[in-house]
Amino acid sequence: MAEIFGIPAAALYGQLLLGFINGAFYATLSLGLAVIFGLLNIINFTHGAQYMMGAFVGWMLLTYLGIGYWPALVLAPLIVGAVGIVIERTMISRLYKLDHLYGLLLTFGLALIIEGLFRNAYGVSGLAYAIPPQLAGGINLGFMFLPLYRGWVVVASLIVCLATWFMIEKTRLGAYLRAATENPTLVQAFGINVPLLVTLTYGFGVALAGFAGVLAAPIYAVNPMMGSNLIIVVFAVVVIGGMGSILGAIVTGFALGLVEGLTKVFYPEAAATVIFIIMAIVLLVKPAGLFGREV
Repeated sequence: MAEIFGIPAAALYGQLLLGFINGAFYATLSLGLAVIFGLLNIINFTHGAQYMMGAFVGWMLLTYLGIGYWPALVLAPLIVGAVGIVIERTMISRLYKLDHLYGLLLTFGLALIIEGLFRNAYGVSGLAYAIPPQLAGGINLGFMFLPLYRGWVVVASLIVCLATWFMIEKTRLGAYLRAATENPTLVQAFGINVPLLVTLTYGFGVALAGFAGVLAAPIYAVNPMMGSNLIIVVFAVVVIGGMGSILGAIVTGFALGLVEGLTKVFYPEAAATVIFIIMAIVLLVKPAGLFGREV
């Protein structure tokens, strides 16, 4: 068997694939966080719980209504996004003029409430969600075996991340959103409904978390703790990329997934902490993050 730096090639490629898959979730989730913080200045600690809700909504649609994976991939983010809109209108909208700490405390409390409700209803053992038949099996690439579903997760995440970046950075709607965060009074003077834009932006960021949850459901067991296990890492990704940076969230998410995968091969003991070590170094060298702008 071929070796690379003394490591079996199959093991190395397998860890790189796993790292790229983890990076896809990091990128999609940190993108939702970056959208919400960059445009609304809200640190959305509920994001992990909303990711978990996406997985559970997909599971519920299949279990209770017989709605399969592909419709759920569209419906679940819309449902979770709608829940996010209700939360924004009834609670978060009252905090925009206050310090960031109030939004963080509110969303952290909401995350605990949501996780507690699902834990009481479904326990913590985890629920299975089958891979769609169209994506079962895999492809032998010669140097490794690629499961089709995991390849789909990477492709779907890339498409959604790049489409979001294009919409916010290159379209008129994105220009309105960015302008509304800088000078809402002036934008509203041009007849644009700024509160509606803000609400829809929050709903869109939450929908991204729900989308990631549906993607994750066939790979990981659907359980109430799946979001809390991931959200700290995702926050580290956002900090490294730059709080509010859309491109930073995407690039850093995929890159850190690969770094984590390589660390598991060459120095497994550091795999759980390598992202936080990188975050500490970045904060020392460039406090605004790799792609962030200095205030």
